[in-house]
Amino acid sequence: MEPHHPPTLGGKIALVTGASRGIGRAVAQRLSAAGATVVVSARSLDRAGAFPGTLAETVALIRGAGGQAIALAADLEKPDERDTLVVRAAEAAGGLDILVNNAGFAEYAAVEDMPLAVFDRTVDHYLRVPFVLSQAAIPLMKRRGAGWIVNVGSATSVPPGRPFDEFARHGGSTVYAAVKAALNRFTQGLAAELQESNIAVNLVAPSTAISTPGADRYIPAGYPTEPVEYLAETALALCHLPAAERTGLLAYSLHFPLHHGFPVYTLDGRDRLPAPTLPEWAYSAINPSGE
Repeated sequence: MEPHHPPTLGGKIALVTGASRGIGRAVAQRLSAAGATVVVSARSLDRAGAFPGTLAETVALIRGAGGQAIALAADLEKPDERDTLVVRAAEAAGGLDILVNNAGFAEYAAVEDMPLAVFDRTVDHYLRVPFVLSQAAIPLMKRRGAGWIVNVGSATSVPPGRPFDEFARHGGSTVYAAVKAALNRFTQGLAAELQESNIAVNLVAPSTAISTPGADRYIPAGYPTEPVEYLAETALALCHLPAAERTGLLAYSLHFPLHHGFPVYTLDGRDRLPAPTLPEWAYSAINPSGE
């Protein structure tokens, strides 16, 4: 069981990608509330794209709650911006302890109908970018004697049950889910490679679905989504213990805190939320311990 108080990240520096809205913003807020200086990154600083939300708004939320944040624009589809992001973040903040690979734009389509460009973007967003950013972060973390890499996954990576339901047959998530499954294995393998360097590598994913500006178009009307605070708290739990104690886990937002018994707080860290409950539609194949 976890101690019944939240971990503290005082003196730590985190980089969170895709932090202009949704899950990335929530994770950035929670890490900041725990004491980290957070570098938040997305495509642009103050201009929203296809969906609402900007880095400027995220920084304002964090600073308004008493935290420290630095905004750093980077379009991760552009190699020159992607390949220099980690170094620029470390230069801006004075180092790097935590990397949260969250950025990505999900595009669903049946395999028969999916353009190759969509396939390529999916692989880039959810496998190439975490690889490139992790590779750049590793030497920085080694020099500091410790580090934490948290990848953001998906419950769709769990194989569909039988008989196949409507979503499995017609949801169009096959390629997205396959790449997220690859991210699971990448996480576990990188954890093994880096454990002796005291760099923990873990993955956090929603247990069901979280309403975000980018995800809402794929969530059926009336589907009961889960609050993002549980995922943000789980992300925090994955980036404070030494690698020898917690690495290589695939942690799901409702299952993990419930199994380990640690409290969940609001994004500003001030108020405790009810313990999570597992809905009957959560995937039964999820291991609640994260192992």
